[in-house]
Amino acid sequence: MQKVGLLLGRSARAWRSVRMASSGVARRDPLANKVALVTASTDGIGFAIARRLAQDGAHVVVSSRKQQNVDRAVAALQGEGLSVSGTICHVGKAEDRERLVATAVKLHGGIDILVSNAAVSPFFGNLMDATEEVWDKFWMDKAKEESMKETLRIRR
Repeated sequence: MQKVGLLLGRSARAWRSVRMASSGVARRDPLANKVALVTASTDGIGFAIARRLAQDGAHVVVSSRKQQNVDRAVAALQGEGLSVSGTICHVGKAEDRERLVATAVKLHGGIDILVSNAAVSPFFGNLMDATEEVWDKFWMDKAKEESMKETLRIRR
């Protein structure tokens, strides 16, 4: 019984710590002078992630496949006094990914945080019916991963 009490006590302390950190009580602007790039970030979870990063002091670059979505999200977040810019990006298109990274580099000198929220799915249906080519798209090879890191100029 004593072990359960210790476990619950630790859990409560950990939860209190998480709550304080997520509420901004612990530190002011912990991401100051950091640049965050968030794909698919004009709605839903991506938008919430972009907002939180900006609230924590990061300069955030948002993206969407549609310019009107980018404009709407940037206006909303800047209306909250947050440091946000954005550009269109379809993550399935190399030229769009390059423009997204170039935008962040041009405006802020680099990227410290990358949130890959966008998904590209080459297949709809029962996964048991997927071809080998589809599985290859799901699981990138190491060379492509390294190329993407170089293109994104990931510092860490």
